[in-house]
Amino acid sequence: MMAAKLRKGDKVVVIAGKDKGKRGEITSVMPAEGRATVQGVNLVKRHKRPTQVSAGGIETKEAPIQLSNLMIEDPKDGAPTRVGFKVSEDGSKVRVAKKSGEVIDG
Repeated sequence: MMAAKLRKGDKVVVIAGKDKGKRGEITSVMPAEGRATVQGVNLVKRHKRPTQVSAGGIETKEAPIQLSNLMIEDPKDGAPTRVGFKVSEDGSKVRVAKKSGEVIDG
């Protein structure tokens, strides 16, 4: 299995689509579909019918966005960067920002 380049909790920049330039944090990732949900990005309105539990109305929520339209923020300067992998001294595999060479996690 290939290691995931984008994970829950990552700060990302949208590089394509209607929300191009927006930044947010990944709230969930769906690797099988190649999509992720990002906080405050790709907002859609859903009309909800009233039920016994809740009142109806128009609800705004985040819809999943293609992973190809997201790039991780460089930890050094916040610019969009690609993700690479490197084996650290202790033998663990870590994600690395291609732009600055900074370790993204761990």
